Amino acid sequence: MDIKGIGIINFFNPLLLLMFFVVSICANIEMLDDIDYRYELDDGEWEMVERKGNQFMIGGQPFYVNGFNTYWLMMLAVDQSTRGKVTDVFQQASSVGLSVCRTWAFNDGQWRALQKSPSVYDEDVFKALDFVVNEARKHKIRLILSLTNNWEAYGGKAQYVKWGKAAGLNLTSDDDFFTDPTIKGYYKTHVKTVLNRVNTFTNISYKDDPTIFGWELMNEPRCLSDPSGDKLQTWIQEMAFYVKSIDLKHLLGTGVEGFYGPSTQDRIQFNPNTFAGQVGTDFIKNHQVLGIDYASAHIYPDAWLSNTISQAHIQFVRSWMQSHIDDAENVLNMPVVFGEFGVSAKDGNYNQTYRDMFIGMVYNTMLNSTKRGGSGGGCLLWQLFPQGTEYMDDGYSIVLSKTPTTANILSLQSRRLQLFNSRCTWRCHWGCKKKSDLDLVFPLDDTM
Repeated sequence: MDIKGIGIINFFNPLLLLMFFVVSICANIEMLDDIDYRYELDDGEWEMVERKGNQFMIGGQPFYVNGFNTYWLMMLAVDQSTRGKVTDVFQQASSVGLSVCRTWAFNDGQWRALQKSPSVYDEDVFKALDFVVNEARKHKIRLILSLTNNWEAYGGKAQYVKWGKAAGLNLTSDDDFFTDPTIKGYYKTHVKTVLNRVNTFTNISYKDDPTIFGWELMNEPRCLSDPSGDKLQTWIQEMAFYVKSIDLKHLLGTGVEGFYGPSTQDRIQFNPNTFAGQVGTDFIKNHQVLGIDYASAHIYPDAWLSNTISQAHIQFVRSWMQSHIDDAENVLNMPVVFGEFGVSAKDGNYNQTYRDMFIGMVYNTMLNSTKRGGSGGGCLLWQLFPQGTEYMDDGYSIVLSKTPTTANILSLQSRRLQLFNSRCTWRCHWGCKKKSDLDLVFPLDDTM
């Protein structure tokens, strides 16, 4: 997420749909009360998340993601006085059944840097990341670990280029990150270091740890200097091959926002605006790379769309999600994960009522795919905070203890997905008799 965004939109609040949604939540929570969130025994061995066709799998059963982002976990784990916040957020996420957390496995050259300079690491910060992985495992939460940032927060590609310039390289743009051999070597060294890291709490190397759902090449990569998308495409190809040369066990994603590019002119209509098609990404092409296991897209209508009071945002979210789910199923034959979605509470148009409706709409669209056995692999809320960390709020944070209605929505989604995760095998592919009782819990609903 880059909170600067592309623009701001004011949202229309459809109260009738909201009332229907709230009543639906109340009716379903009681029905699902006896479902255990956990898909594996507490004392059992975890298995790696795998992909078969367009679905994630664990031990021969489907695994649909209901997750969250909390990017700062490693940073707060460094200091003993704030380390407890890491445990707090995992406890709260677990209490509503969230199964996957996306967080940073990088901090390049900044305060509490993991990588202080190319190939030079702070062992205390690495131990903090070890703690994060261990705490996630304790709470039965998988991790998507992103390996660097497109944005300047936590260093990212701009810091790599600064390091290159300091070493005497002739670099003219942050986008040289994607093409300069030395800079690419810096990134590869970081990848190798993280993947081969042996956790000081568990004595398990990261590349062998099933706590890790998968790796993400970069958070929201863009290459504005090349709207054709060729530079970024070549970089994804090279780095996907490199990651897989070290770790064939874990899944790998790109981290892109999902904008359609030049290779699919017929799909550009689904982009939020013209600029989105000129940032050097190309959703279909980016995910046809050998070694990429699942597709990535984000959802930020409040930052992407024009400042208009209308229902355009509702139709955009639906069409944006459905187009990516359809393409993942019909073209890519892989799951798609909406790795970030949210709306900012800093805009006065987005009260708690609207935010709950928006989250419910995203979940409902995902469930429609899940129920059909489609490519909707899951979505991750941006972002979950425990109490006492609101000073870092970018406007999107959700503190469950302060927002019980939101907690109920997350809990209901977790319970619904757990039915799918536990009651059908991949071979069944929704053709079994178990569909009938699933229909009673949540019939297909295209109204939200």
